[in-house]
Amino acid sequence: MKSKKFFYTWEDIDEKNAETMIADIIADPELRQLEEVIIGCWGESWDNGAQAIIDGIVEHKEKFANVKSLFVGDMDYEECEVSWIEQADYSKLWTALPGLEMLTIKGSTGLELGVIKHANLKSLEIICGGLPVSVIQSIEKADLPNLEELMLYIGVEDYGFDGEVSDIKNLLEKSDFPKLETLGIMDSEIQDEITEVVVKSKYMKQIKKLALSYGTLTDKGGEILLKELPTFENIKEVDLEYHYLSDEMVAKLGKLPMDVRTDDQQEDDEYDGEVYRYPMLTE
Repeated sequence: MKSKKFFYTWEDIDEKNAETMIADIIADPELRQLEEVIIGCWGESWDNGAQAIIDGIVEHKEKFANVKSLFVGDMDYEECEVSWIEQADYSKLWTALPGLEMLTIKGSTGLELGVIKHANLKSLEIICGGLPVSVIQSIEKADLPNLEELMLYIGVEDYGFDGEVSDIKNLLEKSDFPKLETLGIMDSEIQDEITEVVVKSKYMKQIKKLALSYGTLTDKGGEILLKELPTFENIKEVDLEYHYLSDEMVAKLGKLPMDVRTDDQQEDDEYDGEVYRYPMLTE
């Protein structure tokens, strides 16, 4: 896959923005041959949203006809904190790029997905510190018959998650992704509660890989996994990286008949008699 990343450095930031970024991309002589376009920092990404970029892709869709993979917002915290990234409305993108197979979006501020209908999309990943319920509901109603991978960072209330575990339950119950093989519902401060609804969902009978990583998973969620996972022979991998599991629970999970990743064990923070746990990615 021929890939190229477009981004600005700190030296460019005063004079560059999303409008100049899309102009630079469209003018690139390699664009028509690219199968993967990665869009990094487009200037003051915390003040200048990505809408001009998405609108430009839609307007010049013929130049993006070969693009199978699109990543909008590939920047680290030194360029822009994930919670600061100003995203866009992707409603018109679905029809503009019928050949798109992979879409990764980083940042959820101002993010809208609209009515999602796409025959070829195989992978959808949203990386953020807080996923709005409106976005979750768009995915819940999505028409994605060939979706194989869904990876969602749920995050926390302070940075955009305005829902509760029932919204995750609705997503899993009402969505229809017949070819889903990888499911990730991650990075949550209610990871134990999410684990409970995930293991009871219909997708557990069809997926091969499950990710409940990057959140506040404790032994409560671990006990649920110990009980339920052995009943699903189809699941080969379980990613629990970054967790609050005890040593004893890690050892028990390691004996399950599947590959269970439990790297990056965290410790509780205690302050004034209260216990605090934090997802990996928030601000």
